[in-house]
Amino acid sequence: MSERHVGLTRDEMAQRCALDIPDGAYVNLGIGIPERVAAFLPAGREVIYHTENGLLGMGPPPRPGAGDPELINAGKQQVTANPGAAYFHHADSFAMIRGGHLDVCVLGALQVAQSGDLANWSTGAPDAIPAVGGAMDLVAGVKTVYVITQHTTRDGEAKLVESCTYPLTGLGVVDRIYTDLAVIDVVDGGFQVVELSPGVSFAYAQERTAAELIPHE
Repeated sequence: MSERHVGLTRDEMAQRCALDIPDGAYVNLGIGIPERVAAFLPAGREVIYHTENGLLGMGPPPRPGAGDPELINAGKQQVTANPGAAYFHHADSFAMIRGGHLDVCVLGALQVAQSGDLANWSTGAPDAIPAVGGAMDLVAGVKTVYVITQHTTRDGEAKLVESCTYPLTGLGVVDRIYTDLAVIDVVDGGFQVVELSPGVSFAYAQERTAAELIPHE
């Protein structure tokens, strides 16, 4: 099997994460792959999605051509609103986040350290465009933080590391990581593999991780 076919697709990563979001949870989805989680909510499960720009009760993405350009999420992607959805001011949205009223957030990452530190807003390069958004508020105020990310960069550089070298979003905030290669929990001892993706061996995942992986018990 060639490397480019090993592991999950982006949609499969989002679908796997959706399985772990509990019924009745209030959830914020970050930009990128995390946005796709809303399309894979298991049948019969109710999740209340929150957007930073002021919507509680976001539904799945609209069908092609059926969206409303006035109804978007924080990533400027068209969304739908479920029955009973509420709209509110940006400041009220952040009051919900900072007040600890959200159960789960799903974010992307540039790096995750084995201690759970997250870097996801800038590489720190002189020409990098800062894009903090609400990530710092989310990791500080939300009860459970999930990360969805490719296991490595396009250049093959590990994203799961001993310590982050990029500017931090939060210290010790990540609970679980979903990559194309594995589902990994952040525990006291570091990165513990929960499950490996089909066709991925433990050795293959370890070679692409810049920190020690702990096998599933």
